[in-house]
Amino acid sequence: MTARNTVCPNLFAGLPAQADEELFETLLARPGMRVERIVSTGQASPPGFWYDQDEDEWVAVLRGGAELRFADEPAPRLLAAGDHLLIPAHRRHRVESTQNPTIWLAVHFAPR
Repeated sequence: MTARNTVCPNLFAGLPAQADEELFETLLARPGMRVERIVSTGQASPPGFWYDQDEDEWVAVLRGGAELRFADEPAPRLLAAGDHLLIPAHRRHRVESTQNPTIWLAVHFAPR
């Protein structure tokens, strides 16, 4: 077996020091499934805004931390590096706050 000189992308490379908006980068897309890297640099959802997505979303915080609020829960969930959760389709949620930087891995897929 011979070694090949192949470049492997790194999830922690190319991070902005600051950005006005979150950075969404599609890493892999297939019919019915999309994997994204999301980089937050202190952003939060606008006041009164709720995500209401047609697909399920599994998210993991790789670095940093965030507060994620669900419309049907009284308090936000605190997410730290290593935490992950499944957000079912049409479960309204919002990002209350993020650390700078917070790196998310998100997998979007068709609901059951």
